[in-house]
Amino acid sequence: MKLLYFAALRDRVGTSEEDLTPPEGVADVRSLLAWLRERGAPWSEALADDGSVRVAVNQAYAGPDTAVKAGDEVAVFPPVTGG
Repeated sequence: MKLLYFAALRDRVGTSEEDLTPPEGVADVRSLLAWLRERGAPWSEALADDGSVRVAVNQAYAGPDTAVKAGDEVAVFPPVTGG
């Protein structure tokens, strides 16, 4: 799985992308974000409020229940702020 981090998230985690193999049981966006937070800092801080980050799986915006699997490209974007 290729993870891509954008904008402020990229700055906070210190990389724009990484190739990962999540453990068994990580099957959707919600569980992927939870697993990333469990990796500790800086992910725990950058993804503290997983309801506010935006995620795309294979270039399509995804909700928390969207499935993820090996070979997917998962992009994580910071929340939209301002008005």
